[in-house]
Amino acid sequence: MKAIWNNTTIAESNDTVVVEGNHYFPADSINKQYFAPSETNTVCGWKGTASYYSIVVNGETNKDAAWYYPETKPDAKNIEGYVAFWKGVKVTAE
Repeated sequence: MKAIWNNTTIAESNDTVVVEGNHYFPADSINKQYFAPSETNTVCGWKGTASYYSIVVNGETNKDAAWYYPETKPDAKNIEGYVAFWKGVKVTAE
């Protein structure tokens, strides 16, 4: 699977985990140069507290377009530390 934004591959892995229709990429599969930490947090009742990254590619920023759970609740341990995308980031098997 690849995550693409602004014509740039920002993550690539053959080991994603699908939860609620989202592909979660292992932390070591993201191209960290495109990720800027965000102050945003949200809470999911069964996964825990999510942290966010903004994606920065070619001088453009997609605020809070990636999220991850640094510490999950027990039922979501399989995605702990994995990164998922939204806000126009295309996730494809190409």
